[in-house]
Amino acid sequence: MMLNRRHIRVKVMQTMYAFKGSESDDFSKDQKFLLYSIDNMYNLYLLLISLLIEVQKRAENDLKKKQNKHLATKEDKDPNRKFINNQILKSLKENLPLADQLKAHNINNWDLDGEYVDLIFKDILASDLYKVYMQTRVSDFKEDKNFLVDVFKDIIAPNEKLYDYMEDKNLTWLDDLPTVNTTILKLLRKVKETSPENYFTPKLYKDIDDKQFAIDLFKKTLLKSTAINTEIDQKTKNWDSDRIATVDYVLLQMAICELNNFPSIPVKVTINEYLEISKEYSTPKSSIFINGILDKLVKEYEASGELNKIGRGLM
Repeated sequence: MMLNRRHIRVKVMQTMYAFKGSESDDFSKDQKFLLYSIDNMYNLYLLLISLLIEVQKRAENDLKKKQNKHLATKEDKDPNRKFINNQILKSLKENLPLADQLKAHNINNWDLDGEYVDLIFKDILASDLYKVYMQTRVSDFKEDKNFLVDVFKDIIAPNEKLYDYMEDKNLTWLDDLPTVNTTILKLLRKVKETSPENYFTPKLYKDIDDKQFAIDLFKKTLLKSTAINTEIDQKTKNWDSDRIATVDYVLLQMAICELNNFPSIPVKVTINEYLEISKEYSTPKSSIFINGILDKLVKEYEASGELNKIGRGLM
């Protein structure tokens, strides 16, 4: 699966931020945006995986052209086919479940924007990685795999023109890119010769509960925002409300909602998750500020017996 609970919380935070947390009974439009932006991560995954397939095709066409040249050299006639025969690239190209997904999600970007395929292909050819890999004509599965992992990690993932392309295509993709790149690297590193056919079509959510968690966290935070905001305001009386970063306010709203409305999630997990998200998405001092507020609230909930947590080790 691609998404863990932290990614889901980040997606909810981004939607809340765009929605500005106003209380309203009609947020079906915004819930739709939340689920669309999560589903769209899968399109980004497919787009990047299909780039690998297109690069392999581009290499194959290149060899054919050289072989058909009027004055083909000995090397043109008998080229080193190691790259186009890379076992992982070939298995991606011949993977039927993956082909079905690419078709179902209408991923045909590289037909229209082939210059990016050329760009990556040329970068691969110019790399030391490629030179070392092509010193021999045969390889085993492990060498093929390690080569492709390095190509993705060192050439594709950091490519700035590709990054700009993703930004132009979809604004939410920039936040998704680290997660999707990590997913692809993990899949490439762990692929085996015997991996099942559906190995490269991972599920987006771990299970239906995770999708429901996204919807519930979003809805409940909005529905209870008046009461939650009152709690935050009481705890931040010494703070000028304009000085509290909007992201911090949204993260506090979500964390308080989670503490009170998700009995199976341990208090520690909730607090740690929001502190980690604040370190990544907010100001350097945000995590200290958020931790202070949540710590006070949890102590009050414990003292008044309001913390409704079920199961072992949930405090």
